[in-house]
Amino acid sequence: MPVLERIIRIILPVFIIVVSGYVYARLRGDAVKVDMTAVNRVSMDVLCPLLVFSALAGKDFDLVHNGILVLAGALISFGSGLLALPLCRLLGYDARSFVPPMMYNNCGNMGLPLAALAFGTTGLASAAAMFMAGSLVYFSFGIRIIEAGRKGAQTSFFRLLASPMMTAMIAGIIVSLVRIPLPGTLLQALKMLGEACIPIMLFALGVRMIDVSFRCWQIGLVGAVACPLTGLATAWILDELLTMTELQRGQIYLYAALPPAVFCFMVAEKYKQEPDKVAAIVLLGNLAAMVFVPLGLWLGLRAA
Repeated sequence: MPVLERIIRIILPVFIIVVSGYVYARLRGDAVKVDMTAVNRVSMDVLCPLLVFSALAGKDFDLVHNGILVLAGALISFGSGLLALPLCRLLGYDARSFVPPMMYNNCGNMGLPLAALAFGTTGLASAAAMFMAGSLVYFSFGIRIIEAGRKGAQTSFFRLLASPMMTAMIAGIIVSLVRIPLPGTLLQALKMLGEACIPIMLFALGVRMIDVSFRCWQIGLVGAVACPLTGLATAWILDELLTMTELQRGQIYLYAALPPAVFCFMVAEKYKQEPDKVAAIVLLGNLAAMVFVPLGLWLGLRAA
């Protein structure tokens, strides 16, 4: 089946990079975790923000045209978190560890290429709009959830806006709306730097997996199933309520079926918020993507 073969070709490299990080960490021992701390900081503060900015500031992105998808992306993120919260409480999980990964899916390094394959150049730009919306929700409400109940002052909303990721998104939105022309060579350089964070995040996840204990497989499995199912349930509700084109319906189903983002693990490690459990959710979620992404793509192609 051509569509299934394309999906496998996109997902398989993700697992290869994660395994590479795991093997490298096993060979190097605990010293590699110290080395990765600086690498993760560069990725979060520089590379990932540049990935977002280059996607929003690119010529193929039109914020006004993709307004309905920005709304849908934000609502899917909110809806997934709300639907996951009762499950989290029922099973006795820490909401700060379980809910944020449900709200932020892997649209960056998995959703964008999948959208391009399924829906062409237009699909890629639309996926960037939803990626932006999900990022805005995660770096505002998601971070608030992680910080809840912690000692000391919480990060203010204005400080969140001043974070590298939020700054990059705001700058990208301004460039898109005002249509500020950027030199092609500059934009290409920023894009190349941004794309470097994708394998780095996956490799870092593999390194972190050496600390995952056997007991974490349970929360990992629950999260792997809950993330796409809550997303698809929210997408179905939006399909009934919002007026969208067939292409836009296809986009939201594909977006909703994506697994938790690797970036969630890096944030959990930064805040020391049970990173081993979040890593299990992310890893098993991306493994489960072999089932749920084809389902979302099938629903999306039927809608389109």
